[in-house]
Amino acid sequence: MKTPHFSTLAVHGGEQTDKGHNAAFPPIYTASSFIQSDLSHQADFGYSRVANPTRSAYESALAALEQGCYATATASGMAATALALELLPAGAHIIAMRGVYGGTHRLFDKLRAANNGLSVDYVDLNDLNAVAAAVKPNTAMIWIETPTNPLLELVDITAICQFAREHALLTCVDNTFATAWNQTPLRLGADIVMLSTSKYIGGHSDMIGGALVTADEALAKKIDFAKTTVGAIASPFDAYLALRGLKTLDLRMQRQCDNALKVATALENHPAIEAVFYPGLPSHPQHALCQTQMRSGGAVVTIQLKGTRVESERFLSRLRYFILAESLGGVESMINHSASMSHGSMSEEEREAMGIFDTTFRLSVGIEDSRDLIEDLLHALDQEAS
Repeated sequence: MKTPHFSTLAVHGGEQTDKGHNAAFPPIYTASSFIQSDLSHQADFGYSRVANPTRSAYESALAALEQGCYATATASGMAATALALELLPAGAHIIAMRGVYGGTHRLFDKLRAANNGLSVDYVDLNDLNAVAAAVKPNTAMIWIETPTNPLLELVDITAICQFAREHALLTCVDNTFATAWNQTPLRLGADIVMLSTSKYIGGHSDMIGGALVTADEALAKKIDFAKTTVGAIASPFDAYLALRGLKTLDLRMQRQCDNALKVATALENHPAIEAVFYPGLPSHPQHALCQTQMRSGGAVVTIQLKGTRVESERFLSRLRYFILAESLGGVESMINHSASMSHGSMSEEEREAMGIFDTTFRLSVGIEDSRDLIEDLLHALDQEAS
């Protein structure tokens, strides 16, 4: 049979059979250990740090969706990022997309640099001359985040992965903002996909998780060994919630991305807004790449308001449906103040060098009626503009 379409894979992908009682949905197995029949027989599950039925069902579904051969579910997105770094030797060098998520920046520069001698150069990965100039003898990986958080810059995944192969470098793509619904980095040549599954995979703001996915069998063995050794795994309950969320990913992403385009279009020329960042808009400098690489512009819209933090706080106070909160990707619309939330661990100078100011807000557009969301934003902005 031919490969199922995305919406079918989201429901039926992987190996989700309940071998115990044929439940229609894989149950939550909270057991830490599983009984072995004898010394000569090795069962599928022995100890839950190594493998767990609930987590394995979810991992197999996630691998199918990302078109990989292997996935491992971790305790958080940052745990997944840290696990990817376990593949690198001490003192390794990484080339990373400029403007990566603040937590990634913190892990790279403020923890692994001190503890493991990791060094990182942040460059525009779409400038292959700059990438080539950044390559060192100890360069081991190119870290790709596309779209970036929060300014939604894109990376040409195919081009950078081809460059990496020519230089024998690993590539890892943070696919959190897009998910496999919007783009499939493994098909475009990436070695590893990293996901914060707390976002769109779970989709309901009720779990924390991450994942690494690969289509390379040899790399899968290395990741699995590191996962088992480090043990930063997803709990059975979080795996259950993520798998349940995964089944409606197609429906949610379609609605959220459609809503985001409408929101971005409505805000683009508002007098109270300095700039709107959204790859789905023709005005975005990488709109053509978005059309080539992604199914849509995504479900996140970032805006920079005119004025100062005082005006920004007044704007926030007038919102009704957009809740001020960390994270993104839930069914409810959220607004994030990037300078104090997602990138709060960075200095003001570091943030401003990336283009993040006190007036920068990331909108995670939910599944509500787009007319209500636009009315909510325009009401808050019009009050400010007046």
